[in-house]
Amino acid sequence: MMAAADGHIKGRPWRLWVLDYGLFRVHADGRVIGIPGFAIRTDAGETILVDTGFPPDYASDAASASARDGLGSFGEILSLGAGHLPAGQLALIGLSPGDVDLVILTHSHIDHVGGLVGFPQAPILLSAAERALPAPLYFGEARLMAWPARNYLVIEGDTEIAPGLRVLCVPGHVPGQLALWLDLPKTGAVILTSDAISRPAELGEGFAGAADPQAAAAGAARLLALAARTGAMVIYGHCPEQWPRLRKAPAFYG
Repeated sequence: MMAAADGHIKGRPWRLWVLDYGLFRVHADGRVIGIPGFAIRTDAGETILVDTGFPPDYASDAASASARDGLGSFGEILSLGAGHLPAGQLALIGLSPGDVDLVILTHSHIDHVGGLVGFPQAPILLSAAERALPAPLYFGEARLMAWPARNYLVIEGDTEIAPGLRVLCVPGHVPGQLALWLDLPKTGAVILTSDAISRPAELGEGFAGAADPQAAAAGAARLLALAARTGAMVIYGHCPEQWPRLRKAPAFYG
């Protein structure tokens, strides 16, 4: 286990912003899902960015980018402009990409990894299984993105990277899937499941779309048990019902 992200983050979580990286419709069942990212600010003034959304060219021409990547076989972008990119979302809370001290990549699918190159000053924390991939998973057979040259902080198990902030290894959706648990001063405990649980319906569906459904079910059960034990609010990866109800930046949980 790695201690406190190699000493990089010192403070406790102080505020959590839900970042809106756009809207997407899944063809299979027509559900409309939000594409979330998160910004965490510590009481020491540090900024942690969790996931980076779609590649930036999706904001200028989603149709062409989707055709290039073959994304149309899965779904379609409904809303994704410059304001939905990390820089636009960070601007809502008075920050810029250069203010980010650490990027946490929950996994490397296209809607999480797309803006990863935009933070050259920031180390990238991810799981060992994800970093071992020759390239990010991206989408389908498309391998149009390489791992950027960065300082990578690689974890192999659940790791406390700062006081009140834990990164959890929950393989299943992909072998390197991560989730987060954080403790905020007023809101209390929060779990960001990412795609370890994209929506509660997956529990009944048996995680059929996961790389390893059995592992995904075990990871989801572990996260929900942790939520029950700590009284945590759970923010799912792509829940159509929850997304409209979440506070979005510049509003925050604190």
